[in-house]
Amino acid sequence: MFEPIRSRRTFEEAVDQIADAIRAGDLALGDRLPPERTLAELLDISRPTLREALNLLVNADVIEVRPGVRGGAFVKSEIVPLDLIHERSRMRVGEVAAVLEARRVFEPRVAQLAGLYADEEDLAALRRTIEQQRATLGARDHAAFLQLDTRFHLAMAKATHNRTIIAMMKLLLKQLEIARDMAPRTAPESRRAIELHERTYDAIVSGDAARIDAAMDEHLGWLEAFWERETGRPRLRRVPDFLLPRDGQADGSGAAAGSADHAAPAARRRARRRTASVAS
Repeated sequence: MFEPIRSRRTFEEAVDQIADAIRAGDLALGDRLPPERTLAELLDISRPTLREALNLLVNADVIEVRPGVRGGAFVKSEIVPLDLIHERSRMRVGEVAAVLEARRVFEPRVAQLAGLYADEEDLAALRRTIEQQRATLGARDHAAFLQLDTRFHLAMAKATHNRTIIAMMKLLLKQLEIARDMAPRTAPESRRAIELHERTYDAIVSGDAARIDAAMDEHLGWLEAFWERETGRPRLRRVPDFLLPRDGQADGSGAAAGSADHAAPAARRRARRRTASVAS
């Protein structure tokens, strides 16, 4: 969850790591952070610097510090205020198009791997996030809605059971914050976002590679189109053929070749995976 801080921005990086752990769901409401000495060692920073970071999070009502033998720093809120996120954002608006392009290359393949390797716990985490998003609609809590959106995509990465992919997804999602925060806050657009998550979830459950491709094309295209309308900047320089969703037809070009196993029911693939694990 935590790793040594190597940059000179030790205070900001400490806030980042703790806030990101909460936003990703690695630290849940009521969870206790590691003791001060342990956490300072994990982050490789001084204890005064750690206290400064914790104080900022306390003032933002994200954590609370309780005294006594059983005291310590505890998660007070699972929602990190957008103002705290904005304060640490260093990305220029002009760089967002490049992040959207990188996402287009990366995330559809992540979804396909999730379709192959997701277990019941992974699918439950995706489903739970969608239901939590739906619950925020009545409260009109935009910060909570955005944080749950991040958590859905991170849960998809976690379903690959690949630590490198999870780390890459965390970096990508952090860089997308400017574009995602600009997204419409109206109830119809929020419902639209939930529908896209529903279709992505159903595609992952199906395990069908072509269906996952189509769902992710629609899913990513929604934010790309909005970004293009609002900024007048092109979402992508040009969508290359290899990034277009496949139609599932074997046309001799190799686009759909070798996809038979990916199109098999997800339950069957997971059963094979468990059998192989036992055999090894």
